[in-house]
Amino acid sequence: MSATHSGPTRRLSKLRLTIALAVICAVVAAGFINVRDWAVSRDVVSAEPWFAGYVDVTATPHHEFENPAGESSSQVMLSFIVAAADAPCTPTWGGAYTLAAAATDLDLDRRIARLEQQGGAIGISFGGLLNDELATSCTDARSLTRAYETVIERYGASTIDLDIEGENLTDSEAGERRAQAIAGVQQSRRAAGEDLAVWLTLPAATFGLTEDGTTFVAQMLAAGVDIAGVNVMTMNFGDSLDDGETMADASARALRETHRQLGILYSQADTPLSSATLWRKLGATPMIGQNDVATEVFTLEDATALNAFSLEQGLGRLSMWSLNRDTECGPNYVHLTRVSDSCSGVEQGTTRFADLLAADFDGALESSAGAITLAEPQDGEIVDDPETSPYPIWNETASYPAGTKVVWKQAVYQTKWWTSGDAPDAPVLSSFETPWTLLGPVLEGEKPVDQPTIPAGMYPEWDGMAVFEKGDRVIFDGLAYEAKWWTTADSPEKYSADPGGAAWRPLTVEEIEEAVAAE
Repeated sequence: MSATHSGPTRRLSKLRLTIALAVICAVVAAGFINVRDWAVSRDVVSAEPWFAGYVDVTATPHHEFENPAGESSSQVMLSFIVAAADAPCTPTWGGAYTLAAAATDLDLDRRIARLEQQGGAIGISFGGLLNDELATSCTDARSLTRAYETVIERYGASTIDLDIEGENLTDSEAGERRAQAIAGVQQSRRAAGEDLAVWLTLPAATFGLTEDGTTFVAQMLAAGVDIAGVNVMTMNFGDSLDDGETMADASARALRETHRQLGILYSQADTPLSSATLWRKLGATPMIGQNDVATEVFTLEDATALNAFSLEQGLGRLSMWSLNRDTECGPNYVHLTRVSDSCSGVEQGTTRFADLLAADFDGALESSAGAITLAEPQDGEIVDDPETSPYPIWNETASYPAGTKVVWKQAVYQTKWWTSGDAPDAPVLSSFETPWTLLGPVLEGEKPVDQPTIPAGMYPEWDGMAVFEKGDRVIFDGLAYEAKWWTTADSPEKYSADPGGAAWRPLTVEEIEEAVAAE
């Protein structure tokens, strides 16, 4: 049995037809927008969030990022690339080392290669507070673009970080130059089949980014830069911090406000994003321990709380300032409210801020492996060639003062103290048992580096009959020694058997360099 309609057919009026079509279009458009937002959100959220602590490359004592203390330290943001004071379009590390000088004086390229050998990765951070970021002082567009490219190409970085603060951020013209240059670099790399993730690291208060910060984000979007994310400096909140508010709670407040601001900025750029996508485009970087504002201290508890908040919201990145500082200061550091470059200023025992912040941030910072290439591997027994080794080949009978670099089995080692007869690769249970530090592999195309040596006649040969005052220097078996106190008839040779009781100590490589430079 079936039912049929045999009555008169109803026809849609033009008005009804127009309304129907509008509704259909709206539904389709809404569906398209929802699908687009869902796809964008899905793509971003499926990417694993990552952790990478900052390393101040030029701070002393140098942080050995090439020997990471666990998985949480295997990914690092090396900082900061800035303009040279006397050559505004020349990139340098902290204004102190050109890229070439950093390779020789800091062994930076080798140390990066060593980190990557162990599965680690680097990003490169431009800017910081203390110096001119490249775009601030380099006003020639082509030279500026080439400066960025030079750094990225040398280190093979697929992730860069623009840490723009202070006068670098308030200079709107520099912001325009920076945005145009970065857009050009990113587009060129993509045309060549290589991506470049660009993060913007910006200061914030608990009310979010400053007006200069939002202006810079807008400049980058207007220039066509595909921003990987905005990394909020959750530190030094100043007057925007409420009484009794923890640093973790203040950080969460700053991140929520920046999330709101970022949504507006992307909408104004005609690229509305879902809430989840916006959270994935956010990162946070606290200053661990004592902040520059004396009353602000980021504690271990704050680190745990910020990590939990970041995981709950789905942040794409966590970092910290800095891995150099991730250790307790110790009893000899008195002024804990004064920020140190090498310790946190809080009691942390063996607990590391990096481990707490990095928990469950298991994503990979894109590896830069391949830019810095190693020497050709050899079949069978490894034989070091003096012609392609940057430093002398280790010799079992030679004596090496502290700071000496040698090559052994295609790797470069440096002495921590005077040594003789200790093989650089001798197996030890703890690092303090060996006088050697592994810096990294011999790199492709390396040639011998000039080693500092004491010129003939600069110091007298040691004489067992002579009297020497504290600070006198002599040559013994080709090495330079300095008297620790008044002495006579005490041979410098005694140092090898009893360093503490010997009247002489060998000069370090640094002291030799200073002595030669003073001549």
